[in-house]
Amino acid sequence: MMNINNAFLEWPFFEDSHRRLASDLEAWVNTHHEALAAEGIDEITAVRAIAKRLGDGGWLRYLLPQSLGGPHARVDVRSLCIARDVIARCSGLADCTFAMQGLGAVPIVLFGSATQQAAYLPRIADGSCITGFCLSEVEAGSDVSALRTRAQRDGGDFVLNGRKTWISNAGAADAYVVFARTGEAPRESGSKGLSAFVVDASTPGLSVPESIQVVAPHVIGTVAFDNCRVPASQMLGQPGDGFKVAMSTLDVMRSTVGAAALGFARRALAEARQHVKARQVFGQALAQFQATQMRIADMALEVDTSALLVYRAAWTKDTLRDRVTLEASMAKLHATEAAQRVIDSAVQLFGGLGVTVGSTVERLYREIRPLRIYEGTSEIQKLIISTQVLGK
Repeated sequence: MMNINNAFLEWPFFEDSHRRLASDLEAWVNTHHEALAAEGIDEITAVRAIAKRLGDGGWLRYLLPQSLGGPHARVDVRSLCIARDVIARCSGLADCTFAMQGLGAVPIVLFGSATQQAAYLPRIADGSCITGFCLSEVEAGSDVSALRTRAQRDGGDFVLNGRKTWISNAGAADAYVVFARTGEAPRESGSKGLSAFVVDASTPGLSVPESIQVVAPHVIGTVAFDNCRVPASQMLGQPGDGFKVAMSTLDVMRSTVGAAALGFARRALAEARQHVKARQVFGQALAQFQATQMRIADMALEVDTSALLVYRAAWTKDTLRDRVTLEASMAKLHATEAAQRVIDSAVQLFGGLGVTVGSTVERLYREIRPLRIYEGTSEIQKLIISTQVLGK
């Protein structure tokens, strides 16, 4: 299906297990690409089918450490980045499905009790339990400290009230990781007043009142909690650990957003390369024009600089230290912005075909745009980077 240059795997960031993963997964994706694209199927059905296929293929096991059924001693971020890099080249919806399984699994891996891990992780890994990550609210997107959803203690339960929005897999998920305020009023306790819970979608009081249509084929909507009673045993970690749960999860997953953008950019470059060599203009191949060559050179440079930053962040997380806030933010910021430029150049090189609905580069143009927003907008990444560089 696609001819992608994987020479980057020769870089010293990788071990032989990573090279085998990339090779095996690419072969699998090329075999299953039509099913992963899930064209002509409603999105919720598609998410469930894709998750099951990824689970059956064994690829969701990479979200778990070896002690819980995964292939590595701990969750290996390089493997997650390779997975999203490769899957995104094929399908944005398949990449989003893999990512959301990660956002559901990682908090439970890092903070879940043995009971929670046994109840959810095997089903997340085999694709039978679809997950959602309920953090954002209408008034609390980038500013997590403004979160207003509350969890009030009532005996052995917590009663949740509030609304989450821009939630991926809303309506498709079987379980949600939900962040709610268990401390004082909003702003007075800030991020310290937050706690995290695993809430089954079937819990009375949980509903999905709104589906949100976006430019990319993602399942997104509003999740409401109206006197939703959750056992205290469903809390992740301790009361007040919510901000730590969220940031620790994003520290694992943020680099992988950059990897997904990288996968989109690689596909766009491959499509453009093939097109300009075949397209005849004024008696010669489009690739023979110097202007085309300059554009292709810029695209290739954007791809490699993104790959260097993404896999540096992942390697640092895997081998040097737990917190990679600076490296992950740099990777996410650069890779998503660069991919937008690469894909825009591909559309330009395709001309009218590039804006034709159904063409690969047109699809990539729509799929890359949300990555510059979710898991921290580009502007938020710049603030994080400057804070890290200047010191708190």
